[in-house]
Amino acid sequence: MRSDAASAADAAPLTVSELSAALAAIGGFEARPHVAVGVSGGPDSMALTLLAERWAEERGGRAIGLTVDHRLRPESAAEARLVAGWLAARGIPHEILVRPGDRPARGIQEAARAARYALLAGWCRAHGVLHLFVAHHREDQAETHVIRRGAGSGVDGLAAMSAVRELDGCRLVRPLLAVPRTRLAAFLADAGQPFLHDPSNLNPAFERVRLRLGGWAVPPDEILERTQACGRARIERGAALDRLIGRAVALHPAGFAVVGVELLATAGGDGAERLLARLAAGIGGGHYPPRRARLARLRAGLAGMPDRARTLGGCRFVRWRGRLLVLRELAAAAAPVGLEPGANLVWDRRFAVTVPAAARPMTLGYLGQSGAATLAGRSPACDLPPLVHPVLPALWDAAGLVAVPHLGYRRDGVGALPSFALSSPNGITSAGFTVV
Repeated sequence: MRSDAASAADAAPLTVSELSAALAAIGGFEARPHVAVGVSGGPDSMALTLLAERWAEERGGRAIGLTVDHRLRPESAAEARLVAGWLAARGIPHEILVRPGDRPARGIQEAARAARYALLAGWCRAHGVLHLFVAHHREDQAETHVIRRGAGSGVDGLAAMSAVRELDGCRLVRPLLAVPRTRLAAFLADAGQPFLHDPSNLNPAFERVRLRLGGWAVPPDEILERTQACGRARIERGAALDRLIGRAVALHPAGFAVVGVELLATAGGDGAERLLARLAAGIGGGHYPPRRARLARLRAGLAGMPDRARTLGGCRFVRWRGRLLVLRELAAAAAPVGLEPGANLVWDRRFAVTVPAAARPMTLGYLGQSGAATLAGRSPACDLPPLVHPVLPALWDAAGLVAVPHLGYRRDGVGALPSFALSSPNGITSAGFTVV
């Protein structure tokens, strides 16, 4: 049973100084921070927006609220305008970002989450805002831990959400992970700030809602302690894995990796599987890491039958000259796309492509087996393993193959060509997990 002092602390409004201390522990902000806050209009995000604005103002910076209208409910547009009016009354700038496309037929929450982060990060990237704040709090963190425990997650999964996550072009910051929901509600009550009620938060079709309606078998603060202990263990494991990657892995800008088999063998079962997971996520560019059972099968297969190629997470794992090649699986790769002069895009979730304005229209795709065979007799000035050639970015026009930049091949008289930068959303090494 919780003490009276603990219960009283959970009822006290969160202060700007407490938010400041949490952000100082996270670190890495500008002298005059310009931050965005994802604000749905619910109590948690409204409280964070008001607190973040005061925190930024104290440092000569500013905060802006961003509301994503998913268009999943008829009243969503009016609600977004209501949030805009509330923030305008407090002098806080605000923008509404509308999710394009039709309502997803399935996986509504997952699709909405992906669209929300894509829109928020895209806005931050376009406006030079380095930090995006979101209002996940103690109970959200506890729910994540419980859900992952039920799914059989290991230590990394049970660490739940990190206080910092790298998005494309900005840092996602969660400064409230140790803050009870009640303290955010108390802050809004003190501030006299109304908020919205999202009906999906009462829909038992969603697992999180069922947890909330069923009550806590273990108090959230005790679950948070377990989660933070897992987070600290994850940090130690992550540092060890990064050291192993630094010794064992060479990553090529053409989008493949070469791994020292001896070092992989000395990593132990868990270390080797975590390294293979990082490689599969980074080279394959998948949305989610491979499942533990599949990683265990891959490790066992590579050890037991090393000369047999394996696939996992959109990657092929192939022995080559006593080492392990990890390359894109051609069958899982993105389809070719047309490139117009001046275009900028990310292709196959792996390559950032910049097309000069002076370039001619072309098609981008992987070279493929037939293209590699055609090019083999032309002796390109490159020593990349032949196994890799079919999964190298290549350019075509109406006359045929134009260029394979990573092989040093280009047709005579082509002119300006696009540039490629490896830009997987899942780095082989990643931002460190952060506990607050």
